[in-house]
Amino acid sequence: MKKLLCLTLSLGFMTLGFSQQAKEKSALQSMVDTELAFARMAAEQGIRPSFMAFIADDGILFRPRAVKGKQWMIDHPVPASDQHPLLSWYPAVAEIAVAGDMGYTTGPWEFKNDIHDAKPVAFGNFLTVWKKQADGSWKFAADLGISTSEPTHTALPLAMQRNYKQPRVSRDVNIVSERAALFSQDRQFSSSSARIGARKSFLLYASPEIRVFRENKFPFIGNAPASQVIPVEQNLWTWQPKAADVSRSGDLGYSYGSYRLASGDAKAAAETGNYLRIWQKRGGTWKVIVDVANPVNER
Repeated sequence: MKKLLCLTLSLGFMTLGFSQQAKEKSALQSMVDTELAFARMAAEQGIRPSFMAFIADDGILFRPRAVKGKQWMIDHPVPASDQHPLLSWYPAVAEIAVAGDMGYTTGPWEFKNDIHDAKPVAFGNFLTVWKKQADGSWKFAADLGISTSEPTHTALPLAMQRNYKQPRVSRDVNIVSERAALFSQDRQFSSSSARIGARKSFLLYASPEIRVFRENKFPFIGNAPASQVIPVEQNLWTWQPKAADVSRSGDLGYSYGSYRLASGDAKAAAETGNYLRIWQKRGGTWKVIVDVANPVNER
């Protein structure tokens, strides 16, 4: 009887595990499919209509600082033109929270002044944060990218990553307190950067497989390669987080704000810009898994 009971319980747990994995795969695929539909609409109907269709009502764009993207686009209509600019992209990496309510995508983008042009005139990489809406659809909550030179490698296949280190069963957290904790962690990261140096602080807060995006550079993967692009100690790198949000399961979140880079004791900043970060809970501690910084020229 005990053997039969154990077998029944084991089968029950196996069924629960497979069900949870199927749910995650479905949510992940749904998010990726939305990203692909977003890119397809941009090619077929134009950049502005696609962004209006896929941004959340409170979604953030950087124009040049963080603004409510949908309202900004309404207030800044695109002038009439005979050209059809083409912004194309695809998700090379996608990852989702255990709860299946928040995720992110990254990948390469390229831009043509007109869809009929033979070659693109600009290239780069993007980071987009996605959140599931009340009606079950996906809308993007924040989007920031960098520009690079023309890539020489061939296109990468879609690589969907999973939170294999996270518990298989989602447990909802107190989002208000967890959001505040992540916001505080981002502020502490900045304080640590000012106190012990940007690179040392970076290695404390970054995950081993972090992806770092910097203007005019191809993405760095791994904290050792990525740390080489982080300012050296004589350069003071600090930032001010503006907002943060987390998944219901409390294992994935993001933050964004403005950063400042100054040389030594100089009062004037050598560079200022925007940043967008993806965080993941590792062993009870938030770690940065994607970091994008884009300079802003506000003159």
